[in-house]
Amino acid sequence: MTSPLSRSRSRRVPSHIAVRVAHAVLGGLVAMGWLVLPLARAGADAPVARARDTGVAARPVTTAQDGTTTGDLVPPLVAVGAAGALAAYGYGRRRRRATTRTTPGGDPEIIPLHELDAQARRLLVETDDCVRVGAEELALAEDRSAGDAIEPYVYDLRHAEAGLAAAFRLRQRLDETEAAGVDPAQDESERREVLEEIVAHCREAGERLDAAAPGLDQIRALERNAVAALESAEARFREVAARIRGAEATLAELHERYAPAASLPVAGDAEQAKDRLLFTTSHLNQARQYADRGDGAKAAAHLRAAEGALGQAFDLANGVERLAAELDSAAAGLPAAIAAAEASWNAARALPAEARAGLVGRLGHAEAVLSAVRHETAAGPHDPLDALRRVTEAVAGLAGTGPAGTGGDDVPDGHGQALLPARSALAGAACFIGTHRGAVGSEARTRLAEARRLLGPGSVPLSEVLRADDLAREARRLAERDVRAYGNPSGGRGGAGAGGAVLGGILLSDGEGGPMSYGGPRTRGRRGAFFT
Repeated sequence: MTSPLSRSRSRRVPSHIAVRVAHAVLGGLVAMGWLVLPLARAGADAPVARARDTGVAARPVTTAQDGTTTGDLVPPLVAVGAAGALAAYGYGRRRRRATTRTTPGGDPEIIPLHELDAQARRLLVETDDCVRVGAEELALAEDRSAGDAIEPYVYDLRHAEAGLAAAFRLRQRLDETEAAGVDPAQDESERREVLEEIVAHCREAGERLDAAAPGLDQIRALERNAVAALESAEARFREVAARIRGAEATLAELHERYAPAASLPVAGDAEQAKDRLLFTTSHLNQARQYADRGDGAKAAAHLRAAEGALGQAFDLANGVERLAAELDSAAAGLPAAIAAAEASWNAARALPAEARAGLVGRLGHAEAVLSAVRHETAAGPHDPLDALRRVTEAVAGLAGTGPAGTGGDDVPDGHGQALLPARSALAGAACFIGTHRGAVGSEARTRLAEARRLLGPGSVPLSEVLRADDLAREARRLAERDVRAYGNPSGGRGGAGAGGAVLGGILLSDGEGGPMSYGGPRTRGRRGAFFT
């Protein structure tokens, strides 16, 4: 784990230099005083001698036994005292800095650990929202701009995504440490370093997007090209409306073909999509009115809000179609998966006695799961994705359990069958969090990011596939908990469907109140002033 101190050191250099210069100057003055004082005393002795010559009585000077006067001891004592004071001050300052650090580039005052933790969570949510909206608006810009024109902004977004991914990875490790029962107080310094690094990653990503926002505004030119952008949005509106009608029909078919639990993840998505579409209709109309009046700034603000809602309506409708396709694939592949699981069970049973000794419990569990799945599939409508997940998890404990030469490594592990449920859980959690991001906190987003990392490109071991599946489902549960706690947001000044737009993070719920745009935390709500 890389410490953030080296990266942020340049931000604190000026204050360190000033303190060191002050120390050096003070030490130099003390040293010069020590050197000059004996000369001044030597000059002062001459008048005393003349006074004695003229018969004027002089004050006796106390002399030590070795001939040193008491005044000769003053400069060393002063120097020693000053050096001690400087040493005590420096030691105290270093001790305070070591025990209570500040965030990189932040306020110089001490930030308590719990406040730093809250700041890291808040920045993770803000930065994640900015990256999501940046990708959405950049895709719209790509449709209407030359590739070379937006290439720098694609690079900035990719850089921000990489920084955010690193921050989420650090947060996941921190959460795993806490879940393992490690007392945070035992390693407060390391915890602070990790939190500081999360804050630094998020701030760097946000600052990069903030710096790029004006340039992308110039490329999109919504204020000048509102009419053309409106025509594009209205054409997409018609496509999404048709897709929502198809999603409603697909959802009805899922209810007939599969168990209710199979379609539960998308049960309300079609209704939410229509709510987003209602919001889109309202703001496309307002954008058209302002464009006809020549008020490009207000037209752009309402158009941007409509674009955000339209994107979420598409995602919600697409989520229904995606789940239907995944359920069909799982249903088609389940018989082969059961057959492969039975082969794995038989292979494990055929292992030598010494290799099979530690598999008694696993063999019994796998047999029970296979029996239950066979009964469910024969009984009627069921959830094929859940059945496939249970089969692959049960068989995973049997694969590769035998020692070399016993045949245990030849037991199939069901890796191919495990990928479909894991990817389905990941896609479902990502859609839910993206369309409810106004209410979802950092914990669910962190689990989602870790699941996405584990299921990244390339060959993925079975253990990581199963772990990603667990994390994706946990992310969904945590996100649903956050949404329930958030309740029903008020519409505010957004008009019809504004409550869903706030819940979806299309409209900012804080004082900015406007639509989110490409940019970092400082610039993302820049169109709010024109959103009336």
